[in-house]
Amino acid sequence: MAGRALVYGGKGALGSTIVSFLRSKNWWVVSVDLFANEEADSNVLVNPEASWTSQETEILEGLSTTLSDNRLDAVLCVAGGWAGGNAAAADMVKNADLMWKQSVWSSAIAARIANLHLKDGGLLTLTGARPAREGTEGMMGYGMAKAAVHQLTKSLAADKSGMPANSTAVAILPVTLDTPMNRKFMPNADFSAWTPLQTVAETFLQWMEGNDRPASGSLLDVVTVDNQTTFTAA
Repeated sequence: MAGRALVYGGKGALGSTIVSFLRSKNWWVVSVDLFANEEADSNVLVNPEASWTSQETEILEGLSTTLSDNRLDAVLCVAGGWAGGNAAAADMVKNADLMWKQSVWSSAIAARIANLHLKDGGLLTLTGARPAREGTEGMMGYGMAKAAVHQLTKSLAADKSGMPANSTAVAILPVTLDTPMNRKFMPNADFSAWTPLQTVAETFLQWMEGNDRPASGSLLDVVTVDNQTTFTAA
């Protein structure tokens, strides 16, 4: 076994790619998601009808049983989603609520998981969004949620944050990931400017192994141009 990792959102497009890639590299992987990932070594399921605090309780109880006394080398939170809407949209608040649940609830619970189960010197990654560094008038709920993830990342890197000793907390800030759903809904887009999921998985493994790991608190713009992807500290 090369190491132990948790993928929060392990059944989504990016999460599934990460689980599959890590398993191919002999990592033990536990997936946390609404649905089980058959490729993962273990699964902890999230009840979408539960409150934020109830989700936390159920997930932490499931992990305590699954991990026993074993510690994680990495907690990779790639849960999330997208919804639009400005202040004139009737569903703006409804969509904002969904974005908060998908991105902020998961990120905060991932931070709790890191406190309880991450090794000293381990890695926590959260998923923000590059557009949320500025105003997002056409997707206000999405922008608010992702900006909160950016703030949480900075807080986790501070002294007395509750993170394990010498651990690293970073957030990736992609623009557009090359997922099947994005291709379905944007079939005429320039795919050479979309970030391949495999590239994210490979970069995470590099950081997990201690190679070119960014400084804790880094918000990393993930930009792809002409099929070449860079991760640059914002």
